[in-house]
Parts: sequence; structure tokens; C-alpha cells
Amino acid sequence: MKEPVTAYVGLGANLGDAAATVLGAVEALAALPRTTLVARSSLYRTAPVQASGPDFVNAVAALHTRLDAPGLLAALQGIEAAAGRERPYRNAPRTLDLDLLLYGQGRIDSARLTVPHPRMSERAFVLVPLAEIAPQLVPAGALAAMTSQVVARMP
Repeated sequence: MKEPVTAYVGLGANLGDAAATVLGAVEALAALPRTTLVARSSLYRTAPVQASGPDFVNAVAALHTRLDAPGLLAALQGIEAAAGRERPYRNAPRTLDLDLLLYGQGRIDSARLTVPHPRMSERAFVLVPLAEIAPQLVPAGALAAMTSQVVARMP
């Protein structure tokens, strides 16, 4: 059997009860086949970046998974669909957004998936929660470069 890979998933929502939706998505990640949830960051409130609508609730989850990257992506998209995710236009407000940020040491560049996530290093709403659960993955100075992006830990 394939050795598990550590994958990191960014979670975000800004429609409906966003905090409850993100927490529900974490539970759905934990229930994926051949996958174990190993860590979850705190929830963070952030203003939309290159998007519109209400503030987002964001988090990052770490998984040990035996799913391959395309299989994990399909599972993430299934969780989004179950939460009512629609994609009317790029960066539209959303009930749930799940991004595969990292898949082990893998580098993937296909029509359906790019890993590491191509914009994660530009987004404090990804790097702050990622640094909480895996500080070794966030380069020194990366967060300091994003002081204009306000990220507030939720109680």
C-alpha cells in the first residue's frame, strides 16, 4: 500500500454561516477514505483578496492521505459541491472554497491542478494559518511582506 503523503488544504467561505461551513468541511476532510486529519489551524477572518462580498473565514488543514493528488482534488471538489459551491465567475463569493496547497514535496502542473498552489505565497489568509500548523513551510519574511492584508484570528 502507498505510503501516506502530507497534504495541506486551504479552506475558505464567505456566504451563509461561513465559520460553521469551514468547520463542517474540516469534518468532511477527516472522513475522506484513506485519509487522516492531522492538524487544523484556528479560524481567521479576512477581507476578500481579488474578490468581492463579505469577509471570509479561512483555515488550513493538514492531512495524511493515500489518495493521489487528482483523487484528493476530486474529493475536495465533492465537499465543495455538497456545501452548495457554485462558480458563476472567477473569485465570486462562495459557500466553500477548498484549495490543495501542497501535496508532499510534489510539483504538479496540469490543466486541472497546480501544486504548490500558484498564489499561496501572495495570500496572508493562507500563510498565517499554514504558519500556525506548519511553521517550517512558511519562509522567513513571507508574512512580513503581507502586512497590508489583515488576518484576524477568530475566538
